[in-house]
Amino acid sequence: MSSSDIFIGETIGTAVLILLGGGVVAAVVLKRSKARDAGWLAITFGWGFAVMTAVYMTGALSGAHLNPAVTVGIALKDGAWGDVPVYFAGQLLGAMIGAVLVWVAYYGQFQAHLRDPEAAAKPAVEGPGPVLGVFATGPEIRNVWQNLATEIIGTFVLVLAVLTQGLNDDGKGLNVLGGLIVALVVVGIGLSLGGPTGYAINPARDLGPRIVHALLPLPNKGGSDWGYAWIPVVGPLVGAAAAAGIYSLAFAG
Repeated sequence: MSSSDIFIGETIGTAVLILLGGGVVAAVVLKRSKARDAGWLAITFGWGFAVMTAVYMTGALSGAHLNPAVTVGIALKDGAWGDVPVYFAGQLLGAMIGAVLVWVAYYGQFQAHLRDPEAAAKPAVEGPGPVLGVFATGPEIRNVWQNLATEIIGTFVLVLAVLTQGLNDDGKGLNVLGGLIVALVVVGIGLSLGGPTGYAINPARDLGPRIVHALLPLPNKGGSDWGYAWIPVVGPLVGAAAAAGIYSLAFAG
């Protein structure tokens, strides 16, 4: 895979991931949406389908990492770091593009939601406000070590699943069955471990849209909660490193 293929593939794939994943959150939480109050099951399955769609769309171009934690896990497993910056750049850019597209698709709903003083974004003390929650994650109970541990554990499960069953022999990324399995793993993580923090399990998925939230001209949108923002970046990277270590100890021949 060339650097241009990797960058294009990761940009497109991560944009689609965030468009569909952030889109399902917007559909559930924003006023005047037909899917309002559809609940956590809709969000977790929506994110799983988002992963599946993005993986099948761009796997042939870049291997469809779509997640800096997955990129780090694979790099630690294979000892190949040369393309890691290209993956990171495509993932962050794609996440920002996807977040902007969510805003465009739900423009009217954002405006209707923010015009309601009771529905406008609240200070992020226990959980993100509804509008920030479309873009980024936040804890229901703010406890740094618990929140960090939750992100580490969830990402550990995801990356170990990728390393043990999701790679082609030719090293190009997820095979057909592997893409479906990883999408279902993401659903499982959301159902089982998503309650405390909203399961970022992906630094680009959280950081890129959080930047877009900070930049968008949304009145009364509330803050972007930068004090929490390091947790969904550091936690997934630590979880990926732990998964690569366990893989090397238990699975590598």
